Amino acid sequence: MPDDVLLTATDVSRRFGGLTAVDRVSLTLERGQVHSVIGTNGAGKSTLVNVLAGEIAASSGRVELQGRDVTHWPQPRRARAGIGRSYQRTTIFPRATVFENCRLSAQAHHQQVFDWWNAATTCTRSTQRAQQAIEHAGLTGQAHRIAGTLSHGQKRQLEIAMCLATTPQVLLLDEPLAGMGAEETDRMLALLASLKPGHAILLVEHDMDAVFRIADRITVMVNGAVIASGAPDAIRNNADVQTAYLGEIDRPTEAAIS
Repeated sequence: MPDDVLLTATDVSRRFGGLTAVDRVSLTLERGQVHSVIGTNGAGKSTLVNVLAGEIAASSGRVELQGRDVTHWPQPRRARAGIGRSYQRTTIFPRATVFENCRLSAQAHHQQVFDWWNAATTCTRSTQRAQQAIEHAGLTGQAHRIAGTLSHGQKRQLEIAMCLATTPQVLLLDEPLAGMGAEETDRMLALLASLKPGHAILLVEHDMDAVFRIADRITVMVNGAVIASGAPDAIRNNADVQTAYLGEIDRPTEAAIS
């Protein structure tokens, strides 16, 4: 397996009784790329992310992380192995500072269970990783602000920073642009672009202009199954995609894609 291939899913399915939420989905996430998964509500996108993260077990199929079979690994073990994720809803600690949010994330990832006689705040490694994550996410000037007082866009940046504090190689991002205005969206896309060289990024998103601006590859899901996967230009011109999804909304303009 090439070194840049960090995560693969092969014929992954997830069934809930008689409902097949994810139907034999295969995809590959590579370092240096943003792989976007799109589809209407109920297409199975979030369920797929949950399966890849280990929060929901796959009913069938295989998930590999850097060539290791992690199909039956629980979420904490996958997280320690290098998978980070964000959620549709904000998951910050609103009464803690930006720095404390990131330090807690780093500390949870790099637990020192036998060092019980020292205060957690004295852990140099967690402190350094929190500071690095804050800087990388563009929140250096906000480190000592109470997280709940941040703008919506800054809270989303903080979620990314909390992810980065766990030193992941794979980022699974579930609608990080939801509710953002144009300026906030631009900042988030710039952040994602800056993360590409060191990470493989799976982006679930409904903002088609943003998807076509940032994605290197796009996978389209309908009713739990993949109907198309390829480069943005191929997806834009795919008749099945236009009928099933892009035809229901305004198609991206050339200005938005450039």
